[in-house]
This record gives sequence, structure tokens and C-alpha cells, in this order.
Amino acid sequence: MLLEMKGIYKSFPGVRANCGIDFEVEEGEIHALLGENGAGKSTLMNILYGLYVPDKGDVFWNGKKIVAAHTSEALALGIGMIHQHFMLIPKFTVVENLVLGSWEGKNPQLDVKDAAERIQQLSLEYGIKVDPWAKVEDLSVGEQQRVEIIKALYRKVKLLIMDEPTAVLTPGEVEDLFKVLFKLRQENRSIIFISHKLDEVRQISNRITILRDGCNVATVPNSPDLDRGKLAQMMVGRDINFNIEKPPSEKGEVVLSLNKINLKSGTEFGLKDITLEVHRGEIYGIAGVDGNGQDELAETIMGLQKIVSGHVHILGNETTHWKTPGLRKLPLAYIPKDRHNVGLVMDMSVRDNLVLTRVNRAPFGTFWQIKMKILWDNAVDLIKRFNIYTPGPQTAAGKLSGGNQQKIVMARETGQPVDLIIAVQPTRGLDVDATRFVFDTILAARQQGAGILYISTELEEIMGLSDTIGVLYEGELIGTLTGEMVDLQTIGLLMAGIRV
Repeated sequence: MLLEMKGIYKSFPGVRANCGIDFEVEEGEIHALLGENGAGKSTLMNILYGLYVPDKGDVFWNGKKIVAAHTSEALALGIGMIHQHFMLIPKFTVVENLVLGSWEGKNPQLDVKDAAERIQQLSLEYGIKVDPWAKVEDLSVGEQQRVEIIKALYRKVKLLIMDEPTAVLTPGEVEDLFKVLFKLRQENRSIIFISHKLDEVRQISNRITILRDGCNVATVPNSPDLDRGKLAQMMVGRDINFNIEKPPSEKGEVVLSLNKINLKSGTEFGLKDITLEVHRGEIYGIAGVDGNGQDELAETIMGLQKIVSGHVHILGNETTHWKTPGLRKLPLAYIPKDRHNVGLVMDMSVRDNLVLTRVNRAPFGTFWQIKMKILWDNAVDLIKRFNIYTPGPQTAAGKLSGGNQQKIVMARETGQPVDLIIAVQPTRGLDVDATRFVFDTILAARQQGAGILYISTELEEIMGLSDTIGVLYEGELIGTLTGEMVDLQTIGLLMAGIRV
């Protein structure tokens, strides 16, 4: 047995993260780790990787008891980890990121040329295209993940922990990633695969361990009769309905109108002649490979990007040149893609994050005064309604799991009636139960007469939720589909830039 974790306990103030967990990984195995947001998956892996020390319990590596009190000790053993939010320095090149912390080369300067050659060798060997001299800030999210994988291979890891590795990838990139993981398994390396995507878990894993409320519920072999319904039931303790039931809804007045929007991004146009309308009672889905203008589209609507030409109308107001604070006074919700840097203030409490956009308006306060009791009551209500796992309203948002941070954003933005919702990747990092809650929230807003612009790279979500689907390719709305026109093949061709 390569790895054994026995009786692992870990608590934080007000939170029991791990409670007597037993977990093991064999050589040459892809072992999936499942659980709801806050179930204890990340804490357990952070203990293994040397970021936390367990309160109680033992870790054995190749039969020998170890205590990895630092990530350098874990790496020395051959344990690597690719976090959900990549640990890369944007201003550095790929090769500079890879040699960080390394003493290879001659002082006083590292010899990055040899490292770059090694990167190119690994790229060819594993079919991972990476330019050693590219700056990380110029790479797409998918390319950054390739850098993280190359970094692990460069350090010759024997066990690779991957936390939500497919959350930011296109379907094609997911296939490429799986080919790499299968090759690693053939080389007798092991992978711990943390994911909320049950179909992917069933596709790639040898065994599956399910955590719930900090405890090990079961470890089961992957088999054809283990469907995602059974896995979801073990994760949350009850049956989950995976069907998206979308009741009929009649389109009402236009709540969002974009007319020939052009936006520059660097030397290229970030958006090209974008024209669309979102009506009351309609979910307008935006599909496309990540990095084709989705972020720019949302940020343009929210006054975060300067438009070159065109017009934006929201709820009957021309908002083309409005600033974001003015837009936030309208009855609209904005769920940004980047919850860490845009959606939340990580050092602030859950309570305060839940009112960030309207703390100086009734009923929460005025320019001169904040009504703390109302803020507290609001937080208690939203925590309960949105099932946010937190020790209490006073806990810093940064102390919660990524999924629970996303729930805070969802609760703040959709916890009260709105007429327009701009949602960008709202289910990213959420477990099956929380994802179901997002769907229900979006559909309920649609039934109440809100218009929703739903931007996602998850085609299953887009096809299941949307009344109208637009496909972005290189900043251009290359096609719009409704009704019987909607099918996976057509959307796939449009995403590749092929007009149909």
C-alpha cells in the first residue's frame, strides 16, 4: 500500500473538519474522493500535503509512519498537489514558476535553460503542450493547469492530488487531461481525484471514497452498477433529482439589451458587434470555450469594461456608460466568475459579505449608520436558506470551502427578488446538492419574471436550463439557437468557430 491515513481528526474553531477518517491509496491507482462542500476533503488532503498537522491520527507512506509538517517534506516524499486555485505567479514565466524553491543550477543564479529543456521533454512525452518561456498571466486557465501538471512531473511525484481539476476545462481539455492521468497510472503512479462531477469520477477512477460531515461513509470499487444516483445518495444522505424540470414561461418585456457592442482587449477586439436581448421569464444561455469573451461580456454589462462602441440598456435605462455602483442600485444580481477577487472580501465575515452591495441602503443602513442587528438577522436567514456550512455569521469567508464561498455570493445576489440576473459559472466548485439548489434558484427567478443571462462552459447546464442559447467564439456571437435547433453537435461546431 502506497498511502494509509488512519483515524485522522482535525478541528478548527467551531468546525469538526475530519473525524476519525481512514483513507488509503494503492500504487498505480486513481482513487476518487467525493463529498459535499465542507465534507472534509480539502482538509484531509492538506494534512497529507503538509499544509495542516492532524490533531490525532497517523499517516503511513510505503508502510512507514510519516509526519509531513511542511509541503517541502511532502514533495520530498513524492507527494504533489494541484489546487483548485492554481499556485502560480502570474508575472513569472512557466520555467520560472517550475524552478521556484529549487536549488538546481549554479549560485547565484538558477540555470533555467536546463529546466526549460526538461519541460519540453515532458511536454513531448505526455502530450502536454507548454511553452517554457510564456508568462503565466498570458495563458488560458486550461494552459495554466497544464503548467501545474508539468510542475508535478518535473518534481517526479509518485502521488498526485488533484482538487477539482476539470472545473475550468473544456470537454476537449478534459479528454486530454484524462489521457495524461491514464498514462501516469500505467507508470504505476497514483492519483487522488477530487471532483463533484460524478460521471467523470465513474469514468476515470478505480476506487471511490465518500466523505460526509467529516467522516468516511464508504470506500467502494468503481463498477458499472454504481451510477451517479447511488454516489449522490451516499454523499448527501438522500436521493438527488438530476432532471432539470423547466416549466413553461412566457417571455415578457426586455430587461437587457446589447446593440452592436464592441470592446477592445489588448490589441484585439474582446467583443465584436454583440447584439442580444434577454426578456423577463427567459434564461439566455451563453456557451463557448472558456476565454472567448464570456468574462468581457459580463464585465461590460456591469460597467467594469469601457465600451468602444454600441449601447447597453438595462431595465429601460441606457446604462452604456454607467459605473458599477450606479448599476448596483438597480434590482439586478451579478454572480462573477472569480469569487475570490471579485465576488468576496476573503478577510471579511460571512455576515458582512452577505450585504456588501447594499450595506448603505435600507433596511441595512444609511450613509451614516449600519444596523448591525439587521445585518446579523439577514446572515442567519441566508445561511439557513442557502445551506452555507459555517461556524457562524462572524466567520471570515476565506475560512470556508470554495463551494461555501460560492453559496455566499449566490445568497447575497439572489436572496431577494431581482429583475435581471447575470450569472457567470455559478455552479463552479459546487457539489451535486448545491448545484441542484442553484438550478432551482435560477428557475424560480425565471418563474417570478426575472430575465437571466447564464454564462457557463458546462454544456449540460446550458442545454438543460436555457430557453435561448448564444455561442461565443473569439468575442463574436457566432450563433443563436432556440427550440429544436438546440443539439450538442450544433453547439459543438459553433464553439469550434464553424458556422452552421
